[in-house]
Amino acid sequence: MSNHDQTKPETDLPQISQPAIRALSNAGIYRLEQFTAITEAELLKLHGVGPKAVRILNEVLKEKGLSFAPKG
Repeated sequence: MSNHDQTKPETDLPQISQPAIRALSNAGIYRLEQFTAITEAELLKLHGVGPKAVRILNEVLKEKGLSFAPKG
């Protein structure tokens, strides 16, 4: 038997929908710290990321003392 799983980068993302996880993964986002360089509006442009995922991420970021990038 062969293992076809690719090694995935370590992630600290919270439990959000699988479409949102896939969208973030495709965008190269795996760590909470990466959201400090992204605005909520930019995040919502990713197909699969909706308001609920942004709300959950925002709550987790605040718990860690982080936040999304300021609106430009």
